Amino acid sequence: MGILELVKAKARQNVKRIVLPEGDEPRTVQAAAKLVKEQLVVPVLLGNPQRIQAVAQETGTDISGIECIDPKTSSKASTYAQALFELRKAKGLTEEAAAQLVQDPMYYGVMMVKLGDADGLVSGAVHTTGDMLRPALQIIKTKPGTKVVSSSFLMECPNKALGQDGLLVYSDCVVIPCPTAEELAHIAISAAETARTLCGIAEPKVALLSFSTKGSAKHELVTKVQEAVRIAHELAPNLALDGEMQMDAAIVPEVGASKAKGSPVAGHANVLVFPDLQAGNIGYKITQRIGGATAFAVLQGLAKPCNDLSRGCSVDDIVATVSLTAVQAQG
Repeated sequence: MGILELVKAKARQNVKRIVLPEGDEPRTVQAAAKLVKEQLVVPVLLGNPQRIQAVAQETGTDISGIECIDPKTSSKASTYAQALFELRKAKGLTEEAAAQLVQDPMYYGVMMVKLGDADGLVSGAVHTTGDMLRPALQIIKTKPGTKVVSSSFLMECPNKALGQDGLLVYSDCVVIPCPTAEELAHIAISAAETARTLCGIAEPKVALLSFSTKGSAKHELVTKVQEAVRIAHELAPNLALDGEMQMDAAIVPEVGASKAKGSPVAGHANVLVFPDLQAGNIGYKITQRIGGATAFAVLQGLAKPCNDLSRGCSVDDIVATVSLTAVQAQG
């Protein structure tokens, strides 16, 4: 069973309510109908109901039974506005500004998640990552014990000898351009949790990558990764995690045995933590485009799940991301 089939099966076991702030976007409307048909989640579309219905008719999509909420006329808007004001008044937010903000579907959707009226949120078909992350960080914030929000890519590779039956988790490839050693440690721990929750990897083996393996090179960039390993061991002493190591030492058993003898991770890593965003972004795209891997992206570290789409996403991409979000919401 592939990763997407596994995720969908998990989603059906405990159906969650996922809010879609871009409710009148054609691909989102079609995805909502498909999510209902496949019994994956209970989707909620935000936007003007008449406009959403018009889009459904234009695309030949049956959205009967799908809840559509207009933040501008919602009976809960005042409750959300007051809650938002209480959360942000210390930062200078006024009651009037809070009332205005919750008319924005993105803020309204994040408040739904914050107050338990939805289990997760997915956007990005027309909005940028920052459009969603800004209210999510302001309102939902990070998980206790986690200092950063980052990303993981679930990489399903044709070569089944890699990772766990061809499945690898790459992190961080989207969010933090140049993480500190402490941030790298938190990214590594979050990526291991993603591997467990979404991929069914019972024993994550986390490698923190570098151009050096176990001191083979001396440089301040290598030192940062070594420090991240030390911090991660302190924060999660029972996690199988090691570094610094080169990519081949992390995933090729013979190379791992040669370069990092005795490592519990070398040669068998299924979670790969890149030293910075340049390396991570390049690495996942090389794996995808040259290695023929399929990539699914999620955000990690938020107290409740919110995920971002590519603006070039397809209907099936939205269905996949919403399904992943639902499984994250299961915990």
